[in-house]
Amino acid sequence: MMKDSRQLRRAIEIEARRLGFELFGVTTAEPPAHFGVFQRWVAQGLHGQMGYLASERSFERRSDPRRILPECRSILALGIRYPAPLSGRTPPPNAASSGRVSAYAWGDDYHDVLAERLAALADFIERQVGEPVPNRWYTDSGPLLERELAQRAGLGWIGKNSCLINPAHGSYFLLAEMLLGLELEPDRVLITDYCGTCTRCLEACPTACILPDRTIDARRCISYLTIELKGAVEAELRPQLGEWVFGCDICQQVCPWNVRFARPQGDPAFDPRPGVPEPELQQELALQPEAFSRKFKRNPVKRARRAGYLRNVALALGNQPDPRSVPVLKSALLSEPEPLVRQHAAWALGRIADAEARAALKEARSNEADPAVLDEIRAALGRSGAAPEA
Repeated sequence: MMKDSRQLRRAIEIEARRLGFELFGVTTAEPPAHFGVFQRWVAQGLHGQMGYLASERSFERRSDPRRILPECRSILALGIRYPAPLSGRTPPPNAASSGRVSAYAWGDDYHDVLAERLAALADFIERQVGEPVPNRWYTDSGPLLERELAQRAGLGWIGKNSCLINPAHGSYFLLAEMLLGLELEPDRVLITDYCGTCTRCLEACPTACILPDRTIDARRCISYLTIELKGAVEAELRPQLGEWVFGCDICQQVCPWNVRFARPQGDPAFDPRPGVPEPELQQELALQPEAFSRKFKRNPVKRARRAGYLRNVALALGNQPDPRSVPVLKSALLSEPEPLVRQHAAWALGRIADAEARAALKEARSNEADPAVLDEIRAALGRSGAAPEA
């Protein structure tokens, strides 16, 4: 049984790093100082359709970690690296259209990976103490303001793009927290704002979703639109999604701290799977349910669900208006069972707008029964110069 708190803390840190957590810090169980910012953000509706954030239980538990674990006396803040994407791509001439997936989703699902390691760390702590220790751990899955806790634990500062940035490593980290019924010496808060006058992330964001108070208007964020949003993407935002089919890395890619310090290599669990970082869009739009489940088993992309993912793929094809994409878009428009996918396939055909694309839209107009899809077909025909009515 280890009684000295400094020895215990050091042993916990060594084990956490052995488990792959490159960032390690400790903070107190005090309520978050910026809880009011979160309240105002939700009150303004900036959380979009993520209704779980606005529940009374969400507010109560986020207001004080001890509402989650009454015995909480210390909080571990942890970070694990994922691969840093390259800032630019130069596809070969005549290459098929490809999409882009946020780098954290290239490999295994971090919820699964980190859950196993956090459970192992909790077991280690109890073995060191020699008795059960009250604990709760989370990774982007619990009612905590995790970036504030990470800053309080000295892991970095919250940048203008709302990401936690570590001054030695950048921001390509997945965060996790462990609430403990143990008294551990806390780290010093990183107070300095190293963003300075830089505004590269704000200038680079295609949808202008980054707000002046270091929060995000989720309703315009590409990550939200491609993952959390379950319905149709607003027409005005579709062109801004570009090639992104799951998540977005733009505001991190342009950050000078990542340009200078981020490393391409991450934890091996997040190494790229074949066909995930830059999926071939024409093939992806034809993914049937079993193939989708097989490809993205234990991968974060499954969170978007097949309909949402194929919606994103159709938009990306529309943002790369290549006549070679017409056959697969036509097939989706005529035979895909999900109306959401058909709707966005119609939009993409309207962006290509050649004779074959217009013919596909007219054919679908005669057979489509879903009102939203029909409206999209009519709008696409109107944009392409064809008569919107039969």
